[in-house]
Amino acid sequence: MTMKIFPFIALLFVAAACQQQPTAEEIIDRSIEAYGGQKVYNSIIEFDFRKRHYVAKYHNNRFELKRIFTDTLGNHYVDVLTNEGFTRTVNDSLAQLDDEWRGKYASSVNSVIYFFRIPFVLKDPAVIAELLGTTQMDGKEYYEVKVTFKQEGGGEDYSDTFIYWIDTQSYFIDYFAYEYHTNGGGKRFRKAINPRVVNGLRIVDYINYKPKDLQVDIADYDQYFFEGGLEELSRIINTNVTVEYLQANQ
Repeated sequence: MTMKIFPFIALLFVAAACQQQPTAEEIIDRSIEAYGGQKVYNSIIEFDFRKRHYVAKYHNNRFELKRIFTDTLGNHYVDVLTNEGFTRTVNDSLAQLDDEWRGKYASSVNSVIYFFRIPFVLKDPAVIAELLGTTQMDGKEYYEVKVTFKQEGGGEDYSDTFIYWIDTQSYFIDYFAYEYHTNGGGKRFRKAINPRVVNGLRIVDYINYKPKDLQVDIADYDQYFFEGGLEELSRIINTNVTVEYLQANQ
């Protein structure tokens, strides 16, 4: 009797262990809560990055993204990206843009705000998330989550691939890597720095790294980073951050 019960109990322990492993979607949901929660999807966030002012408004599944700056000649630019498309005004006059430049400017505005809004962007409908497993980095355990995108709704960058390392205890994203194919393509790795909380929203900056060897898969950048295979390229520093929350369905 004992020999029959013991394997059954062992199987129960194995099943319980398997059940404790969250899915990629559950990990992303917990990360979103750790960074500020669902209220961020109805908010206005403003910040400065590299002498440009950004405004990201999200409300009832609508968005309005702005970039405001003045060039060295004193010309004042306002770039606006909405669900309907992109416009640029120069000194309060609407600029006439061809499709190529309209696409480039729209992508530039979206890219800055996209990275600022991690992990909230990981709930976009086009996201395909996969849990690769867990790994140890700098004495901490991380979930390793791979993100790719559906072509429909994934934008012109739908072929990009991201790897996020999410702390199994705090659910903070301390590192992520990505491979992109636009503008000649490339690979990058970012380390989160300067964490702070602004009106309930966790904000971080990043050290941006490039690989010495492009052949290394970004899924291996956790080890590659600590082996000295990445070199600093730039720093992503966001300043003067403000956060305002909006009432949904109003």
